[in-house]
Amino acid sequence: MKCGYVPALVLLVLCQICTGPGRANQIEANLGTISDPASAAISGVRDGSFIAVPIPFSNPTVGSGLVLGAGYLFTSNGATKPSGLGFGALRSDNGSEAYGGALNFASADNRWLFASFFGTANVNYDLYTGLGKLPIRQKGNLARLSLAYGVTPQLSFGGALSYLESSLSLNRTGGPALPAFLDRDRELKLMKFGLTAQFDRRDDSLYPTQGTDLYFEASHGWTVQGISRRYDKAVATFDMYTPLGSAGVLAGRLAGCATSQETPFFDQCSLGGTDAFRGFSSTEYLADRLVSAQVEYRRTMTKRLGAVMFAGIGWTGDSLATLHDAGRHSAAGIGVRYRVSTKYPVDLSIDGSINDQGDELLNVYVGQRF
Repeated sequence: MKCGYVPALVLLVLCQICTGPGRANQIEANLGTISDPASAAISGVRDGSFIAVPIPFSNPTVGSGLVLGAGYLFTSNGATKPSGLGFGALRSDNGSEAYGGALNFASADNRWLFASFFGTANVNYDLYTGLGKLPIRQKGNLARLSLAYGVTPQLSFGGALSYLESSLSLNRTGGPALPAFLDRDRELKLMKFGLTAQFDRRDDSLYPTQGTDLYFEASHGWTVQGISRRYDKAVATFDMYTPLGSAGVLAGRLAGCATSQETPFFDQCSLGGTDAFRGFSSTEYLADRLVSAQVEYRRTMTKRLGAVMFAGIGWTGDSLATLHDAGRHSAAGIGVRYRVSTKYPVDLSIDGSINDQGDELLNVYVGQRF
């Protein structure tokens, strides 16, 4: 399940870390201090595995830093997806910080899937606008609850409810006030309800080697205080995996996104934020429409080490008709993987990319991008 809102994108980072494996699969990592954090079997609550580790990260939106994460993972009898309780605290070198916690539960045979996340963040980032890069400070509190029912082991439908408090200001002393076009997003209290559908035929949710995964979410948001404001958003992703030999996997993702005109900028379609695209800051290309495609070749070199090559192309614009006029955005790169657990296929990932503007970026995270 998706985590929903992206207030400055850091609550999403914490959401991915705390909510465990699956679509948000960043949960356990540290190259220097972990050899096998989940060596015990986790069939049943009492036989679960406790994990408490620092998680390094780097991304072009909030810089580099460390997440301190702790969690307890287990599987219900007969379930294939893990359940767990997790907490995290994040701080980056640009002064951003965030805190969050989550509780997820998968019933027997994945018939019911419950996910929750609660977090708070105070983050700094550059917002790309027609006036150039604006240094933004954004504070936010987010709560999200979701519940899905599995019609079959592969097909599920559900709903998600979110509440967000967000405030914006310029991250500098003196100078002009927040521009007029951002003023309507200065102070917001929002509710958001969404319907989800997923058809998951992957052989594994952590490191798929074959199969497909189709995910769709349509949501409606509205203000709960102040001037009345309503907006809609729809996101769809289709992931596919094909084994190449005994050690290689060819993975691909197609993504599409649409939002209405009243959508706050931080919940618009984002190249990188919506589709996990590498090569750009997630606040560089925000728009009401997005279409992107990515491909990645993954290969395990040894029991612990692996490598990837990836490339992607995306379009953003005010409407589908203007996607081509706004221009395409592309990036490619290579990366290395270190398997932090011999029990679970969870990798510490380091990716270097270059985009069509000549910008070179580094991403450090846990898990796969899709």
